Amino acid sequence: MKRWRTIDHDLTLTRELANELGVAPIVAALLISRGYSTAESAHRFLNPGYEHLHDPALLTDMDRATARVLKAVENKEKILVWGDYDVDGTTGTVVLRKALEMIGAETGFHVPHRFTEGYGLNIPALEKAKEEGFSLVITVDCGSTSFAPIAWAKEHGLDVIVTDHHLTKDTGLPEAYAVVNPNRIDCDYPDKNLAGVGVAFKLAHSLLREKRREETVPHFLKVVAIGTIADVMKLTGENRAIVAVGLNDLPSTVNYGLKALIEVADCRDEMTSYDIGFRIAPRINAAGRMDAARHVVELFESPDFQGARKLAEYLNRKNIERQKLQKEITERAMLSAMEDGIDGAYFIVTSGEGWHRGVIGLAASRIAEKTHRPSIVISVEDGMGHGSARSISDYHLLKGLDSCADLFEQYGGHAAAAGMQIKPENISDLRERLNSHAAETIPADSLVPEVRIDAPVSSRTLGLDLTEDLKKLEPYGQGNPKPVFSTPGLTLADEPWVMKDKHLKLKLRDVEGRQFEAVWWDGVDRSADMELKAGGVYEIAHTPEPNTWQGVTRLQLNLKDIRQS
Repeated sequence: MKRWRTIDHDLTLTRELANELGVAPIVAALLISRGYSTAESAHRFLNPGYEHLHDPALLTDMDRATARVLKAVENKEKILVWGDYDVDGTTGTVVLRKALEMIGAETGFHVPHRFTEGYGLNIPALEKAKEEGFSLVITVDCGSTSFAPIAWAKEHGLDVIVTDHHLTKDTGLPEAYAVVNPNRIDCDYPDKNLAGVGVAFKLAHSLLREKRREETVPHFLKVVAIGTIADVMKLTGENRAIVAVGLNDLPSTVNYGLKALIEVADCRDEMTSYDIGFRIAPRINAAGRMDAARHVVELFESPDFQGARKLAEYLNRKNIERQKLQKEITERAMLSAMEDGIDGAYFIVTSGEGWHRGVIGLAASRIAEKTHRPSIVISVEDGMGHGSARSISDYHLLKGLDSCADLFEQYGGHAAAAGMQIKPENISDLRERLNSHAAETIPADSLVPEVRIDAPVSSRTLGLDLTEDLKKLEPYGQGNPKPVFSTPGLTLADEPWVMKDKHLKLKLRDVEGRQFEAVWWDGVDRSADMELKAGGVYEIAHTPEPNTWQGVTRLQLNLKDIRQS
C-alpha cells in the first residue's frame, strides 16, 4: 500500500492570488504549493520566455572559452567537439557544431562508445585527434573529472575547453584551458540546473553574440529543450524558459532530422514535454544504449529528408530493440534480487553474467520504483562488474557509494543515479555494506512509496475546463510534475479492462450518475495486491487530462493509485 499525503492550502491566500492573476483557484493553489506565492513570481512562472535566459558571460571561464574558440576560427584551427553518448551529450554536440559552423569554424566530432570507451575523455581518442590535426577539443556534458586525459592533452599541446554540468570533485578541476560549468564551486551563475546541452548552448550563444549573429540564438532552443527534458533536469527557472520556447517552436522546425524524428515518433502538432520525454527522447537515447550514438548527430545534420528519414527509422528500430532487452534484463535482475532476498532489505544489489550494459540503468530504475529501495544492477563481463544505480527520494546515493569506496575500481554519480566498476568478488560485501548504510539513513516509513496529492477535488469539478486551466502550468517535468488530485466516492461500473496485458481501463461513476473513464498505466502490476470489483466504491489519485481519439476530445483520468473509499 502507498502512503497518500495531501498538501494543505491556505484558502485566503489562494483566493487572493487567483484574483490578482485572473486564474482559477486550483491553479493559484498549485502555484503557491510549488513556491510561487507572490503575484510577481507566479506571473513569471506562468509566462516563461526568452527574456528569462541569463547572460552566458555570467558563467566562470566563459570569457576564456569564447576567446580561445574565436582565435581558433581566425587561425583556421581544427576543433573537435567531444560529446557524451546520451541525449544530453549528443544534442549538445549538434547545437555546438551548428554554432561553430555558422561562425566559420572547421570542426569534427567524437561520441565515445559506451562500452569500449566509457564516459568522459580518454587518451587514445585524444591521441588520434592530435594525429588528425585537431588543436582544440570542446567537451559537451563531460570533462569535469577527466584529470588524466586533460593533463595528457595539455602536455601534448592540445587545448581542452570543458562544457559540463556534473558536480566537480573536492580535489578541484582538471587543468583545461577553460572549464565552463555552473556547478564548479567558484561559479556564481544564478541557475545551477542547466543540462549539459544547456551549458553547450551558453557557449554557442556567447560565440554567436561576438560574431553579431545573436538573432539566430532562439532557434537553437528546440534541440536544447529536447536534451534538457531527456536528461530529467528541473523544469524551473531558466530550464523552464528554455523548454517553453523550444516546445513552442518545434512544429515549425526546418531541420530534416528533427522533422523525421517527430514523424517517426508520431507526435502531434502541439507538442508537450510528455511528447519529448516519452516519444522523442527514448528514440535518441536508445542510440547511445544500443551502440549507435553517433547516428544522432548524423540525423540532426542530415542534408536531406530522405536520408534523415532512414536514420530516424533506424533509431526507432534500435528503440524497439532496447525495449525488448530492457524488459528481459529487468525480469532477470528482479528474479535474481528475489533469490538474494528482498524481505528486510534496505538496498537492492543484484548482478548477472553478460547482461546488456545499455539497459542495466533502466532495469535499476524499474526495480527501485517497484521495490521503493535504492537499487544497483551489475553486469559481469570478462571478470569485471559494470553497475548502474538508481535511488529513492530520501536516500543520497553518492554518499552511500562513498561509504563503500574501497570496494570499487571506479565510481561516480550524484544523489539519484550513479555508475561503477567493481570486481565480482566484492559484490556480496557491497550488498551487505550498502544495506547497513541505508538502514541507518532511511527512515522506515520512507520505504513505503508515497503519493503526493496536490489537492482533493470533487467529481463535480472534473471536466475538460479543468484540464484547460492546468495547461497554464505547462511545461511539466522534474521540479514541476503534473498535478495529482484525489477524488472519493467513485463506483467501479464494470470489471477493469486489461490493455496490452499490462494496463487497466476503468469505467467509474459518481453518486449523481456522472461517468468517467480512467486509465492505469502498468495497472495490472500495480494492482496485484488489491481486488478491484465491479460495484466497489473507491477513492482515486489521478491526473485529469484531455484524450483525443478520432477527432473527439474526452476527459481521461490517469490513475496514480486507488483505494477503497
